[in-house]
Amino acid sequence: MSCGNHHDTACSEVLDHLYEYLDNEMGEGDCAKLRVHFDECSPCLEKYGLEQAIKALVKRSCGCDTAPSDLRGKVLARIERIRAGLPVEGDLVGDPAAAPVTSAPLTAAPATAQAAAPQD
Repeated sequence: MSCGNHHDTACSEVLDHLYEYLDNEMGEGDCAKLRVHFDECSPCLEKYGLEQAIKALVKRSCGCDTAPSDLRGKVLARIERIRAGLPVEGDLVGDPAAAPVTSAPLTAAPATAQAAAPQD
């Protein structure tokens, strides 16, 4: 997305980092650049406001559920591997033998289960 106007920080860059900004995961210098951009660019400010409202709605709706600590640990470890550029389970990059995990449709019964069913 671009508003068509020139900015020191491009609209695409701002939108690429919008969630980092919303989640307070950016350094102060980068936050300042985004705030300046929002002051200059109403389409990006509108997108920021929309995403902020959605985030607040999700927090209100799901705020009481907490992830189990082992799940949280696994997710954080996977994020760190991705950030470090390391392969992750199910990642096809760098491992031609890796295959995505798939599951059979829930409606299909295994053939062995049908054959093993008692006959009346």
